[in-house]
Amino acid sequence: MNTCAMNGKLSIILPAKNEARNLETLLPVLCAKYSHAEIIVVDDGSTDATQVVCSQFPVKLINNLYSLGNGAAIKAGARAASGDVLVFMDADGQHDPSDIPRFLEKINAGFDMVVGARNRLSQASAGRSLANRFYNRLASYMTGQKIEDLTSGFRAVRADRFREFLYLLPNGFSYPTTSTMAFFRAGYPVAYIPITAAKRLGRSHIRLMKDGVRFLLIIFKIGTLYSPLKLFFPVALLHALIGIAYYGYTFTMQGRLSLATVFLLTASVTIFLIGLVSEQITQLMYKPSAQNK
Repeated sequence: MNTCAMNGKLSIILPAKNEARNLETLLPVLCAKYSHAEIIVVDDGSTDATQVVCSQFPVKLINNLYSLGNGAAIKAGARAASGDVLVFMDADGQHDPSDIPRFLEKINAGFDMVVGARNRLSQASAGRSLANRFYNRLASYMTGQKIEDLTSGFRAVRADRFREFLYLLPNGFSYPTTSTMAFFRAGYPVAYIPITAAKRLGRSHIRLMKDGVRFLLIIFKIGTLYSPLKLFFPVALLHALIGIAYYGYTFTMQGRLSLATVFLLTASVTIFLIGLVSEQITQLMYKPSAQNK
């Protein structure tokens, strides 16, 4: 299958920071396999020969004067793209261009986003694999949908759908997290296809601890937007159970109702009401795309 077999024009977007060595190998393959596609490289403040390498191939080059972050590069590429379908892939050689037709098949089948789900062998380390599994389960709980790979950067989207959420996307490495959960929140169908990601050449720009915490914060941020009660209710229930258990203890041992019990039960009711109000605000403030245009 080539790009002519899909409905509409295809844009392939590669955020790149100091990836000259990998682009020398990746760009010839992309240009040969997808000669009818628009290939966009967003140079995020590289200090190597990234721009020189890109000048040797028929690609559209966007230059950030200094590093703004992976998410900022993704947004710049999405704004500049003319395709109806956008494919995002890393410039570090981890993603196989031969997988793109499988993404396009799912898009043509009616899905608005298709994500490449990495297997365990594709994870950079055991720690990162464990963290990603935790993120996937937490995000699945938030959305009520099975999310197989929340943080995968290899994905295809319908351009008009994706641009609806550009204002939500962070400038750092959490754009996959945010965009996935935003699509689920909007009720846009998302599909997953299995992929194998190769080992990258060179050093990763992701810092596991710092960016891991950032991923987690983004999950809670979008989770609050998606369904606040799913965050507030368990916390309220925990306070209530502890309060009731402590009341049972103090009543049995001392025959009294403690201030701690009153505080815990009051806090439980307050937290639940905050979640309920947040849920209503979310429903009122969320506007379908047709109303936003």
